[in-house]
Amino acid sequence: MNKSLFLPVIEQPGKILCVGMNYMEKRIEFQQTVDAPTLFIRFADTLSAHRQPLMKPELSNEFDYEGELAVVIVQHADNVSCEAALDVVAGYSCFMDGSVRDMQYTWFTSGKNWRHTGGFGPWMVTTDEIGDPQQLDISTFLSGVRVQHDTTNNMVRPVAELIAYISRFTPLAPGGVGKKRTPPLFMKAGDVVEVEISQIGRLVNTVAAERDVLAYA
Repeated sequence: MNKSLFLPVIEQPGKILCVGMNYMEKRIEFQQTVDAPTLFIRFADTLSAHRQPLMKPELSNEFDYEGELAVVIVQHADNVSCEAALDVVAGYSCFMDGSVRDMQYTWFTSGKNWRHTGGFGPWMVTTDEIGDPQQLDISTFLSGVRVQHDTTNNMVRPVAELIAYISRFTPLAPGGVGKKRTPPLFMKAGDVVEVEISQIGRLVNTVAAERDVLAYA
């Protein structure tokens, strides 16, 4: 039985659009040269709530961590302008973008959509509490050690610009990483991974083996 007191902030989102390579340090780390935003999708069954386990696939030896800011849309947005983009935002949350690097290759989606690899929570903080989403500190901790730290002020493209860019081709509706370390650092069963964002909170997930998560569910 699932005894978690939390659910993903949005249980069944219609669309989960993710932006990769949006910090300059990350772009340099991965030798990214494409100037346009790097986009990929996630499916709803990849989500895990705060305090629920993340599932490390049995076949992967490169289950990687990425702490991210999640933006939740509150109203329909179709070809919204950059100036009006933040008006369609309900609020913000923490996201652990667990990545199966040895299945990712050059097409991100294949490494981002294993079941229960995306932590989402613990809650949403509304926009009236966060005036400027570009002034948030983001840290990721793996078993108590801080392994990532940055600020949204260092985004190559800010939140408003990304919303405007994405809404040009698809309507939006309500509702630094381990591989490049020396030696590489990946998540394993038993690890605790945490994403902390200033003004929002701290998302906590334990990494579990795939067979254990399937039994838990």
